[in-house]
Amino acid sequence: MSEPPAASDAVDRNLVQRYLDGDRRAATDLVDRYQRPLFNVALRMLGNAQDAEDATQEVFGTVFRSLTTYDPRFRFFSWIYRMTVNQSLNVLKARKVMVTLEDQLAIPSAGVAVDDAVEAEEQVRKALTVLKPDDRAVVVLRYFGSLSYEEIAEVLEVPARAVKSRLFTARERLRAVLLSQGGD
Repeated sequence: MSEPPAASDAVDRNLVQRYLDGDRRAATDLVDRYQRPLFNVALRMLGNAQDAEDATQEVFGTVFRSLTTYDPRFRFFSWIYRMTVNQSLNVLKARKVMVTLEDQLAIPSAGVAVDDAVEAEEQVRKALTVLKPDDRAVVVLRYFGSLSYEEIAEVLEVPARAVKSRLFTARERLRAVLLSQGGD
């Protein structure tokens, strides 16, 4: 989302109100506006495109079923991102993520140079799946969702200073996982 937060908030509030007033085109506009960033967050959280697509669909279903409970005094994007993080966490809990021997064999061994961006992305994706869901959420929102500390704090419902601390810890854990996998 490239527009300034205040402009973005005004657009979101307008679309929500239009939807509540019966304009179903506003639903399409909200989906168009948020589908890609929510899918990207879910994909980074879940590490699987089909699960991310399902989670994103579920989030939009929940949004439109509960839009009457949204309080426009708060930022819509925080509300919908929080739903996405929560849905992703629910999927992770349901599937009880485990690293299989097959996954371990697919990880490059130490000393292998990772020049190809696709291969590097795959290493990071695998490393993210090893992190605890809370660590994964803060890394995904910051680096793949491009949210500020304050925005992440809103989404995760924690103080901004806690976000900084969690992000530091999560980055250290991610670095350790990548090093153990032979990444840089």
